[in-house]
Amino acid sequence: SFLPPRGFRCVLSKKIESIFDLIFTSILFCSFFCSCADIMAAKQTTFHFQKRRDSWIINIRRDHFTATDASRVCSRHFTAADLMEPSAPGRRRLLKKGAVPVLFQWNNFSLPSSRPGVWERVERPDIPVEEADSDDRTMDTDYLDHDYCSSAEPAALDLALGKYEELQAKYAELQKQMEAMAISCKFGLERFASSDEDIRFYTRETSLCWQKCCFFSLKPIDEFFMFMHYLSLAPPQKDLAHKFGVHQSTVSRIINTWANFLYNVLGAVGIWLDEKTTKDNLPEAFQDYSDTHVILDCTETHCQTPDSLLLKSEVHSHYKSHSTFKGLIGIAPHGPVTFVSPLYEGSVSDRELLKQSGLLSLLKPSMAIMVDKGFLVEDLVPCKLSSEEVRKTQSIARLRVHVERVIRRLKEHRLFKEEIPLSLTGSINQLFAVACLLLNYESGPLVKAWARK
Repeated sequence: SFLPPRGFRCVLSKKIESIFDLIFTSILFCSFFCSCADIMAAKQTTFHFQKRRDSWIINIRRDHFTATDASRVCSRHFTAADLMEPSAPGRRRLLKKGAVPVLFQWNNFSLPSSRPGVWERVERPDIPVEEADSDDRTMDTDYLDHDYCSSAEPAALDLALGKYEELQAKYAELQKQMEAMAISCKFGLERFASSDEDIRFYTRETSLCWQKCCFFSLKPIDEFFMFMHYLSLAPPQKDLAHKFGVHQSTVSRIINTWANFLYNVLGAVGIWLDEKTTKDNLPEAFQDYSDTHVILDCTETHCQTPDSLLLKSEVHSHYKSHSTFKGLIGIAPHGPVTFVSPLYEGSVSDRELLKQSGLLSLLKPSMAIMVDKGFLVEDLVPCKLSSEEVRKTQSIARLRVHVERVIRRLKEHRLFKEEIPLSLTGSINQLFAVACLLLNYESGPLVKAWARK
């Protein structure tokens, strides 16, 4: 076999290698559509897709592109920091581990400048630096931004203090607005404290001071307001639960608790007057009947009809033609309520109601009572009654109408104006007594002429 000389073989091998490099480069292309001429002119190097080909494919931004083992990316799309220069002439450049192509035609083959830090972005007023003494060590201005031992300028402190006081005033104003909004959204006594008309509408009471006095010795005022609201307007307990944000069973418990509590507290105050007190406060209209000590009348309020036929017959009132509860109310000649009986079934007569009420034990022979002409109790009371002729006069009717005015005030509590549910049977006596006793605390006499006096 013929072998060329050794020097000729070296020259031949170099030419063959250059030819193969040219052929190999001419059949390859960049995945970013860089032409072969561009690659040769710029003396770029192409790299195979590495293991992190997912990040390479994302940066390529080519639709329907699938990387293969023959896919390449030229070094033009990498930064200089991602490339490793060849250690010897004639060798290829290499990529650093984790390098990703980031230079493209759409960003003009350049990376955006980094965002400045917070310290560089904040604008600060130029504070003149006083010249130091000759003996002091001069300090470069680059160190002033980090000199935490130096004291701030008075002008900067005044500016910061002014902004702080302004923000503090805005915070206080916003806090007041939030408190006002919270009060306006809350259904309670605090919301209506400034309006006597609203207090009168929801509780039938006009003296807010009296309610506050009771607050200091009783439970929270909102529970008391709920009870008075229920007594005055008789809303459904479920409605009260939604208004006050509690469960319906809690509403029922609060109403029963306050009914029993006020029944004991107000009932402990003696309302029955002696003869001297009654005569000292006797109005001029009663001068002809100066011995009158109490004016009596019965009142009935509708109740839910029970399913039991026996109970239905007992509570049925022939006068009202409905199932009712019946009670006896007595007032003094000058207007205050002095006697309240428990509630009885609607079928009971006035005579029987008077016997069971306990009023007979309070009457004395020197006391006179004023009743309706249909109130047949002459043989029951130990005191004296007006004669038959006097009882039928119109003057007696005009004086006896005061007790009807008191009953009308009582019926202004819608609980006793509408039908009472049977679920309140256990506490209806306490509610009735509390409503009658609260009439003594309402402002204003029964007759305006008495107020002018």
